[in-house]
Amino acid sequence: MLTHILGYPRIGSHRELKKASERYWSGKSSLKDLLSAGHTIRQQNWQLQKQAGLDLITSNDFSFYDQVLDMSLAVSAIPERYHPILLDKKGNAELDLYFAMARGYQKDGLDITAMEMTKWFDTNYHYIVPEFHKDQQFKLFSTKVIDEFVEAKNAGILTKPVLIGPVSFLLLGKEKENGFDRLDLVKNLLPVYLEILARLEKLGAEWVQFDEPFLAMDLSDKAKATYSVVYKEIKKAFPQLKSILATYFEGLRDNLDLAVSLPACALHVDLVRYPEQLDEVLAALPAKTSLSLGLVDGRNIWKNDYAKSLDFIEKAFKKLGKDRVFIASSCSLLHSPCDLNLETNEQILLPEIKDWMAFAKQKLNEVVTLKQLAQPETKESAAHLLAANQHSIASRKSSNRIHKTPVKDRVASITPADESRKSPFGVRQQKQKAALNLPLFPTTSIGSFPQTDEVRGWRARWKKGELTDAHYQQLLEDETAKAVRWQEELGIDVPVHGEFERNDMVEYFGEQLDGYVFSQNGWVQSYGSRCVKPPIIYGDVSRPQPMTVHWSAFAQSLTEKPMKGMLTGPVTILQWSFVRDDQPRRDTCTQIALAIRDEVSDLERAGIRIIQIDEPAIREGLPLRRTDWEGYLQWAVRAFRISSTGVEDETQIHTHMCYSEFNDIIQSIAEMDTDVITIETSRSQMELLDAFVNFSFPSEIGPGVYDIHSPRVPSSEEMLDLLKKALKVLPARNLWVNPDCGLKTRKWPETDLAMRNMIQAAKELRAIVESVVV
Repeated sequence: MLTHILGYPRIGSHRELKKASERYWSGKSSLKDLLSAGHTIRQQNWQLQKQAGLDLITSNDFSFYDQVLDMSLAVSAIPERYHPILLDKKGNAELDLYFAMARGYQKDGLDITAMEMTKWFDTNYHYIVPEFHKDQQFKLFSTKVIDEFVEAKNAGILTKPVLIGPVSFLLLGKEKENGFDRLDLVKNLLPVYLEILARLEKLGAEWVQFDEPFLAMDLSDKAKATYSVVYKEIKKAFPQLKSILATYFEGLRDNLDLAVSLPACALHVDLVRYPEQLDEVLAALPAKTSLSLGLVDGRNIWKNDYAKSLDFIEKAFKKLGKDRVFIASSCSLLHSPCDLNLETNEQILLPEIKDWMAFAKQKLNEVVTLKQLAQPETKESAAHLLAANQHSIASRKSSNRIHKTPVKDRVASITPADESRKSPFGVRQQKQKAALNLPLFPTTSIGSFPQTDEVRGWRARWKKGELTDAHYQQLLEDETAKAVRWQEELGIDVPVHGEFERNDMVEYFGEQLDGYVFSQNGWVQSYGSRCVKPPIIYGDVSRPQPMTVHWSAFAQSLTEKPMKGMLTGPVTILQWSFVRDDQPRRDTCTQIALAIRDEVSDLERAGIRIIQIDEPAIREGLPLRRTDWEGYLQWAVRAFRISSTGVEDETQIHTHMCYSEFNDIIQSIAEMDTDVITIETSRSQMELLDAFVNFSFPSEIGPGVYDIHSPRVPSSEEMLDLLKKALKVLPARNLWVNPDCGLKTRKWPETDLAMRNMIQAAKELRAIVESVVV
């Protein structure tokens, strides 16, 4: 019986990778410094797994930005626009090319856009989308997977390298031209994988993990056939190399027969997300194939219930024998914070609640402990670990902190009237036009402005007690006033207050809601160097008092223009939190929706006539199987409507969504019944707008005209070209002008220039339209 995990967090326990990357990007440190930071994190991760007692230790789960981008570089799936960086004579390192693909490149006379970025299945992690062309050729370019295997071997650790499987790699990408299917490229791609495997085998690799999450997705017949061809070829070329075929985030369901037919040594299944598949998998598994049980939750922070997991293990033992059973995390621990031991402030994380949790380092021990408890020879010596675990599980179930009768009663009393606006959109649009008096193509931003080191320093000092509440508030009010004056000088039509008081768009709200607790160091990677610290929902959620009204009302007092109030929507607050697992997610989401509804009403009473309720995660929360979509979309849309519909017709409700494919859920987005929706379209060159156009979307739309996830500053001409594309398919009266996301992570100089270019583009578009009318 072997133990392993599918991957470990790569950011470092104290976000060392984030800090090292950002120092390198800003020119404050060398490439050598960045490479050293990566080396240190990898060594620490391998040692942690070794010390915990895992049998198979994973390599190539480290990444300087994204594991999918790593694979693109490995097989030389490098878009042609980046070739000048390859060819230049300035000594760019491989990592400079890599970061240019992720972030764009704007120096040395070159101006190159970044690759598209989107969500990794139904998580809050973002990956860089591979770009594919007809008859594309591949070759081994980056040897990172091989180099890291050698690095670990030199440290005395024989690792299990992990690769994104070739079929999932192709399915994760996009065809950048019409007339071909990216799966047809597998015949060109597979030889590169075989070359990688040949080099790994020669170096002494015994196990290789192929991540094939698409085996838990709806698959076409062609995709299924491609799987069969690919893994037969791999097995034929490397009959002695032992492979683990890893699926996660869902169950195999109708792909079970396909999965068990593939010639892998072990099949990994996620029994946290889809426990009911175990019986069917056990019945179908071939006689020589081992089964890796994904029992320890890689995506949440609650302790494993050892008794429950042991039932699964015992069932697998009876069918397969213990030699064919692996114990593992459900998926990569990439989605978990690093180390619960770093949570030492009992005022922030109460000891009672902390006892219910496990972070990535603790999850390593859970995997190993389950093996100890499952084996007769170690069961007795580990019995005290089972007893302690069951005490924690029982404590959580019986705690009086979790259930609040008034919250449950309010949810039960919701009526259909609580889910609907007073008038249809057409009526509201005319009333809002008269009340707000906005120009054609109104300009706005998505909400946040750059949070400088100075602003973050104020927050840190305030939390340490080094700044009084009054002093901290004055500093934030001064910064807010500066932002309002800057927007007035720019001529923006709908300003925002800048959100300088907010640490994170979800954490900020969670800190003010009952039913939440927090961590000091519970960071997880969102994309690149961007890390978030998700709040933790442990009990029933309610709002004790207003959360944002002071800041929106203060900012409104500084300008005659309509100040936009900024809120995070219930689905996104749910999706970007670590959520309690003792009740359906829809129930928790409805509780959050009622809290946001109260805030919307208070903003309206305070004179805020434009209120944005961000829902970037509504697409992300969509179940991976289409048969499950309807149920999710019903409760997700209902939650948004509960949060947003308690206002007058004259109050304009906005929402924002980013990095999502909308075509397949556009009807549900329309049913949210917003007045304005802003979306990300810049990286896709307005491609994502097609869904809204083809559907004849009923409300106003702000297709983002520049990519805030890149430091590159687009010209006004470039933004104008994007707006012209939008104007070809949208009525002028329905078109807004805005960035594609919040500007919190950017620097002020690039923000100032980009926003000026954006406003200039809007002015030029107005002039063009007005000249045509005249």
